[in-house]
Amino acid sequence: MSQQFPILLVDDDPLIADVLQRASVSSFPEAAFIHVSSFEDAKTYIEELEGKGPKIVLLDIDLQDKVDGLDFLALLRAHPKGRVLPVVMLSANKTPSLVERAYSFGASSFTLKPFSYTDWKTYLSNLKTYWYETVTLLDVRHYKEG
Repeated sequence: MSQQFPILLVDDDPLIADVLQRASVSSFPEAAFIHVSSFEDAKTYIEELEGKGPKIVLLDIDLQDKVDGLDFLALLRAHPKGRVLPVVMLSANKTPSLVERAYSFGASSFTLKPFSYTDWKTYLSNLKTYWYETVTLLDVRHYKEG
């Protein structure tokens, strides 16, 4: 049996979480999505994390709030529980200045959100090939402070 691969999904759109969950059944069955929909929820998740955390983060840039995904990325890179966690940016916008900002904040990669269900399945298959089957990731265990 394959090992579960926890993925923290930070996206304000519940439809994205739903399509990822459905598409992963055939394209990346090991994926176990932990969905949070705002900067505050993501921050709380990281701060309260105990035990094994996610292997990677899928992070939407536009969280439809006064703070965005890049703000969470900056917080993550400064946090002891997040500084080594790979972060894959998700965006519908690939303007060069936005891509540059994401990498300068510490993104591991920058990807465009697919538009069709079939494209999401391909996206997840590629995600699985690279992050699950190819690279070696840290197996980090987190302990609550205090």
